[in-house]
Amino acid sequence: MNWERPGRWLRLLPMLAVLMGVGSCSKKTPTLNLLVWEGYADPSFIKAFEEQNQCKVSASYMGSSDELMAKLRGGSAGNYDVISPSSDVASSIATAGLAAPLDLAKLPSYSQLSLQLTSLPLVHANSQVYGVPFMWGPDPIIYDTTAFAQPPDSWNVLWDPKYKGKVSVWDDLSTVYMTAQVLGYDKSDPSRLYNLSDEELEAVKKKLLELKPNIRKMWATGGELTNLFESHEIVIAMGWPLNTADLKKAGFPVGETIPKENTTGWIDHLMITAGSENKELAHKFLEYMIEAQTQKLVTDKTHYVPANPQAGHFMTPDEVKTLHLDDVESYQKRLNFWQNVPRRAKYTEIWNDVKAAQ
Repeated sequence: MNWERPGRWLRLLPMLAVLMGVGSCSKKTPTLNLLVWEGYADPSFIKAFEEQNQCKVSASYMGSSDELMAKLRGGSAGNYDVISPSSDVASSIATAGLAAPLDLAKLPSYSQLSLQLTSLPLVHANSQVYGVPFMWGPDPIIYDTTAFAQPPDSWNVLWDPKYKGKVSVWDDLSTVYMTAQVLGYDKSDPSRLYNLSDEELEAVKKKLLELKPNIRKMWATGGELTNLFESHEIVIAMGWPLNTADLKKAGFPVGETIPKENTTGWIDHLMITAGSENKELAHKFLEYMIEAQTQKLVTDKTHYVPANPQAGHFMTPDEVKTLHLDDVESYQKRLNFWQNVPRRAKYTEIWNDVKAAQ
């Protein structure tokens, strides 16, 4: 080496540093991309998974089942690894090849999940399982307790002229299901809510048009509904237990009830997209999310009912009672769980007509 010409070697030092660093650099941190309902990627339980697996979890949130389906069918499926479809679209996703079949050997906690949920045909196709039940719960009436002397006992209160401009409903087909319930279409056969005739859908449309003067705004996200209450724009809505929990934390005077007509409910599943390039990590994520301890942490955030009953072992007696884990069967009788909607396009047409009407 010619030490009399140091300038040459000084110029080469940056290049040498880069070459030497190549071997010592760690692999790029893997990222697991989620498209899930609000509340399902809270740091209170996601951070531990990231630390255990040396990865990053990046979550996007959906506002409705139809939004999820539109993204999956619109070519965005490859952008996500894990999704959380509800029971009205889970079957369609499983049978349309949009989800990957699960390797249950990689999910030891699957055997702990409620048999009432895993035995349903929702995510079973071609002798394979395409999803794990994760959380379930109702679409209850949520109300400002300062506006009601007694808890509202009927969905019909939404139509009361006294609450003109003070009502909110979800911009989702579940509002169609609820209205069909008000009209009593589920009395003889609960599943009828999800396969209404043209005549019945027209009656639902008429009933919803009568509701429009009372609607201040149709909410699209849980955060939006919470804000509508906090800004005192509304006093009553159909919402999620997550909204009730968030409003209580904020000190808002909120109540939640299931009316005499009962209500619809949902079973959210976790599924791995067919286009995921991180299926091994995604399986680890599903296992982590259905473990009893994680399920308890998710209920702390959402106040939804865990699919793994063993989560109750980590709860106080009051928490078990609040989540109805002490009498699941009776509670589920109050809920008409969302099912696959064979005529979904027609339901969507009716709902869009209602939204467009002045």
